Amino acid sequence: MVGLVISGLTAFPLVAEVRILGSILGIDPALPPEQYAGLQFWIAKVGVALRENDARYPFISYGTDWLAFAHLVIAVAFIGPLRDPVRNIWVVTFGLIACAGVIPLALIAGAVREVPLYWRLIDCSFGVIGTIPLWLARQNILLLQNAGSGKSE
Repeated sequence: MVGLVISGLTAFPLVAEVRILGSILGIDPALPPEQYAGLQFWIAKVGVALRENDARYPFISYGTDWLAFAHLVIAVAFIGPLRDPVRNIWVVTFGLIACAGVIPLALIAGAVREVPLYWRLIDCSFGVIGTIPLWLARQNILLLQNAGSGKSE
């Protein structure tokens, strides 16, 4: 839930966040991205695109606003497993499926959208890392379920 909320809230101020990240990485927004290499090039290029979209086509950011909203709404669904884990195990399973889906989406859509491989792998890591607490939660819910039914493993 915390990861989804953080992801949702940070999807709103993208222009400011990339500006801050660029500053940390020593990127001068007045210079063209081609003056940089590797991660600096990518962040500079993303910064230019976000600034130009924001200035000329602010409605494009409406798509990431909906992305942010979706993260927040999905986080709310995880209240169910907190309140009644056995009955709402399906939400945790759904989360595991979503985490698995991050990997092909990042690799395929990222390639189509010309996102560098290293950045796609960073995106994939969110799916991998998200799997860990969900898998542990699912294992604990199954233990609760078995304890409630008198089964032992």
